[in-house]
Amino acid sequence: MSFDIRQLDCGEMREAAVVHRLAFDDQLPWLAGHHTPDEDRAYFAGPVFDACDVWGAWDGAQLLGFIAFRKGWVDQLYVLPGAQTQGLGTHLLEIAKRRYGDLRLWTFQRNDRARRFYEARGFVAVQQTDGGRNEEQEPDVQYHWREG
Repeated sequence: MSFDIRQLDCGEMREAAVVHRLAFDDQLPWLAGHHTPDEDRAYFAGPVFDACDVWGAWDGAQLLGFIAFRKGWVDQLYVLPGAQTQGLGTHLLEIAKRRYGDLRLWTFQRNDRARRFYEARGFVAVQQTDGGRNEEQEPDVQYHWREG
């Protein structure tokens, strides 16, 4: 699969919100429908694009996946279900790793696929919670990666 990677701007938040929702609902069906498309777009237009660098992998005019990161944190990493296992997530994660040599992220404990993905790329689980502090009330796990 060939794709182009470039930084996104806020005008592309709609595409990022769609990729997020499709990938999220596919991997976490027990949490599907937690937000409306309008809520997703508002979240991406505000907190995500305001606080993060957002990079995307494109196949022509279609956004296949994206990463949103800031100093010390990966806040979002989603790839369309049909484009997963093609190396997109790895390429996107490498952008954040090259920018920052020390990164943390959260994922849900039940998201086995994400956990395997991050662990295979050098992230180590450092903390688990009962989910009481996240919006979904879903037990989660924090991962840490440090260069070298």
